[in-house]
Amino acid sequence: MKRRIFLGSLATIGTVGTLGGCLGLADPNPNVTLGEPDRQFDSSDVPYQAWGERVPDVTIPAPVDSRSVSLRTVDTPTVITFFFSHCMTICPVLISALRNVQTDAMNNGYANQVTFLPITFDPARDHAQRLQAYAEEMNIADGAGNWYFLRPDSEQSATQIIQKEFGVMFEKTPTKKQSGYMFTHTPLTLLVNADGYVERAYKTKSPAQETIIDDLAKLR
Repeated sequence: MKRRIFLGSLATIGTVGTLGGCLGLADPNPNVTLGEPDRQFDSSDVPYQAWGERVPDVTIPAPVDSRSVSLRTVDTPTVITFFFSHCMTICPVLISALRNVQTDAMNNGYANQVTFLPITFDPARDHAQRLQAYAEEMNIADGAGNWYFLRPDSEQSATQIIQKEFGVMFEKTPTKKQSGYMFTHTPLTLLVNADGYVERAYKTKSPAQETIIDDLAKLR
């Protein structure tokens, strides 16, 4: 089914992921381990990758680690979210959820079985030095070898990768603080298996780390 193009505000887009219920039984998807989530829409009906769909075939720089990451070649389950480091509202919650899952992985012996990939849509400010400082602010485990802040090369590249490839909307909003702008954006966290297929799309401002940990355990 061709993916539906959603028009309108970010708030309108955000309502799709919160619906409950189920469309009915469907054939199992051989590309995923977790069963289809309880929902009232098909994966192809939303602008972002959802259950059973493969993440884009993109390679994004990881400037803190002086390397690049090709999303489809990561050989572990992956937790992906979208953020900018100057955010004071949603993003710290999203990053904290990933950090808490990372802490659980380190404490329970599976740190080498999961990779964390937060992708910034503010490359103008989120350079390597800033991202390193942000990792310290957010108490991200340094040297764990499973966390990579990804930064598109330019604003145009961020738009292409995050909005057009991932379907995650963000919009720059002027402000008198923080270098003159902030962002409104879609809150989304993806749990992706080692073959690059989305097992779960947590469309919420506050993803439950216990749910991510439980879902991740089934993939491991």
